[in-house]
Amino acid sequence: MAATKDMTEGSPMKLILGFSIPLLFGYLFQQLYNLVDTMIVGQFLGVDALAAVGATGSINFLIIGFCNGVCSGFALPVAHRFGAKDYKSLRKLWANSIWLSGIFAIAMTILTVILCRWILRVMQTPENIMEYSYQYILIIFIGIPTTYLFNLTSGMIRALGNSRAPLIVLLISSALNIIMDLVFILNFHLGVSGAALATVLSQLIAGVICVVYIRKKVSILHLQGDEWRPHKREFMELFNAGVPMGLQYSITAIGSVILQTAVNTLGSAAVASVTAASKISMFIVCPFDSMGATMATYGGQNAGGYKLDRLHKGLGSCVILGAVYSVIALGIIYFFGTSLLQLFVDAGEVGILNDAQKFLLINGIFYFPLALVNIVRFMIQGMGFGVFAILAGVLEMIARALIGIIFVPGFGFVAACFASPLAWIFADAFLIPAYFSVWKKMKGHLEESAKRKALD
Repeated sequence: MAATKDMTEGSPMKLILGFSIPLLFGYLFQQLYNLVDTMIVGQFLGVDALAAVGATGSINFLIIGFCNGVCSGFALPVAHRFGAKDYKSLRKLWANSIWLSGIFAIAMTILTVILCRWILRVMQTPENIMEYSYQYILIIFIGIPTTYLFNLTSGMIRALGNSRAPLIVLLISSALNIIMDLVFILNFHLGVSGAALATVLSQLIAGVICVVYIRKKVSILHLQGDEWRPHKREFMELFNAGVPMGLQYSITAIGSVILQTAVNTLGSAAVASVTAASKISMFIVCPFDSMGATMATYGGQNAGGYKLDRLHKGLGSCVILGAVYSVIALGIIYFFGTSLLQLFVDAGEVGILNDAQKFLLINGIFYFPLALVNIVRFMIQGMGFGVFAILAGVLEMIARALIGIIFVPGFGFVAACFASPLAWIFADAFLIPAYFSVWKKMKGHLEESAKRKALD
């Protein structure tokens, strides 16, 4: 298995499929252990425990999503340097990303642990599930350094065109997570704390394995001489790439927090419905996530090598894949949605099951706009224009906030079902013209550079 892969040469469709399929399996197994967490909690600890874990979903996305986004952003300059074959600069970026991740991890862990209970109060978490929610999310926040460790190391490996090694690591991590879930909850009777502890420990193990893999297999990341030292220029480049990407996740999540707060006011049954439906949906949309991550690496390498014609070809190929899978995903929900939901909710909970299936169907109808959000946004980020992703995130936040503040109080659960579809449409309306704008900007820079060289 090659430790790196150059995506600036060869068939875009073949490269995208070859890179995204291992990523897809990785995302599926990531969601698998999330599903197992939820399934075991719902079946063995009851509806209140299930609702408690679900009530932390949006704040989990807000904080952990920022961590994931920052690490993904750190990988983009590395992909650029790899595409440009500038390996010394690449290693300096890798070293400085380690320093910067450590700073972020320590600061975020301290802040979130201190503010954890206050955040849940502000979100109007129902009293009957408050303690369960606090126990679960507190352990997740304590584990923030493990989130940085795994996402940074696996992100760097992917930036070099290798999506298979992170897949193997995730397979190992997922298996360990499932085993630890069962042991901590069924044998040690740790409740929701056991589910959170299993997630953190499995992520720690995954991060350590990635470090070992880099040391043994990825020689391009082996630091030499003073490359270990912090460098201001690389710090700023990484900061400018990582923070916008992290903020994009968090700004989007703020809308989800507002929406979750509105759903919380509808009671624990509504929270349980959204929790179960969201878990199924997150599993089904994994192909869109893998397409987005593929476009970030593909866009980063080809933008770094100024292969602008390949950007259009790659985007078009991925959009076709997104359209085909959108139809398949809707069919899965329509025919098998209720059966899948019963993995988390007892068949006797008819009201919860009906609401959850309604949530799934309404979201499923709008999966193609979701595909475009992932494909186009991550392509733009890979090209080095992270600010546009933030603006798209702001539009998603506005859409979810409008639904949560204005429509959920008046129309109840049905309104909550339309929050994400509206957010995807808002984001697409901005992202699609933004892509063509930044592509033209890059083309202009390339033409100006060519003119200067001709004059010289």
